Amino acid sequence: MSKVFVASAGLVQVGEHWSKSILDLMAEASLLAMNALPDAKPDRVIVGNMFSGVGASQEHLGALLASQLNLIGVPAYKVEAACGSGGAAVHNAFLSIKAEESDVVLVCGVEKMKDMEVGRVTAALTMADSAEYTQFPGGTFISLNALTHALYLKKYGISREEMAGFPVLGHRNAALSKHAMFKKAITAEDVLRSPLISDPIRLMDSSPVCDGAAALLLLSEKKAKELHAEAVEILASEVAANLFSVYERPDPLDYLATRTAATRALERTGLKLDQMDFMETHDAFSITAALTLESLGVCKPGKAPHDVSTGRFDLTGELPLNTFGGLKGRGHPVGATGVYQVAEAYLQLSEKAEKNQVKGAKIGLTHNMGGLDTTTFIHILRRAA
Repeated sequence: MSKVFVASAGLVQVGEHWSKSILDLMAEASLLAMNALPDAKPDRVIVGNMFSGVGASQEHLGALLASQLNLIGVPAYKVEAACGSGGAAVHNAFLSIKAEESDVVLVCGVEKMKDMEVGRVTAALTMADSAEYTQFPGGTFISLNALTHALYLKKYGISREEMAGFPVLGHRNAALSKHAMFKKAITAEDVLRSPLISDPIRLMDSSPVCDGAAALLLLSEKKAKELHAEAVEILASEVAANLFSVYERPDPLDYLATRTAATRALERTGLKLDQMDFMETHDAFSITAALTLESLGVCKPGKAPHDVSTGRFDLTGELPLNTFGGLKGRGHPVGATGVYQVAEAYLQLSEKAEKNQVKGAKIGLTHNMGGLDTTTFIHILRRAA
């Protein structure tokens, strides 16, 4: 089976793109990736997206993008796994190259969220959970995370102030990044003074509603050598599913899919978690940041808020986390997030991260979730020798 490499990335700045359609965003990101490596013509197009049908009245995104790029005749399709749709797109591209069905795959993740009013966005996001048992009674994605947040505070005796370290870290890193939505650092006081949106989650605990698109060119080993491409290897791409809704699980604070997918990825590579030089994790809310780190085994149960406050996860810390701001600082255009994460890992490992560069980074891990750890994608990447 072929090795798989990331050879280029195209990143649209996350934000409010009122004058651009979902196709405009996809094409912009894709052309940035393709123009960086013009001799690599895609033989497959995979788009990650969560709710274009609801948000943009547009489905069939794979063929739409392929047509716009004049990639006529190539396989082209969209994949969906809620907020993990970007990770799903990278995973499917990885499998295609690994199985030697493709040599050059264009992966694009996209979401157009700002054209919708807030209530419709909230309803669309809640499609990640059960229509019958969550959506119908009035539960939302935010309220489900708020329930786990409240349980976490009670179980471990954590104060709301301690949880504020995660958004503070995200904004601090985002302020240095060209493609991040937020360019201003914040304080814990800013988080605590922000409005409650679902108690105990405050506005500044939550990733923003935003637009964005990111694209990658993935190459087979043969094609990477043929083009003499400066590439980063994807050592592992793993996915795992949890019990569908959080209330079904024995422990709502245990991200089983995260731990399972990460364990498989580490076993496949022969690496250990402490060999990661940085991580890009799915910090949609402060609570998801904490539970991800604890479920991975990076932090002991109930200790993630303390660890972030010590500087352990700073760009110059022991394990740099969400180096371009994560979902909180960079922004979370949901279907695109997993592609942004892999693109950011590529930038780190090819030493193109500029002000966000982690010194000496050789191996990184990305973590992208759909739902409350309902479907989780883990990628481990390594700088090519």
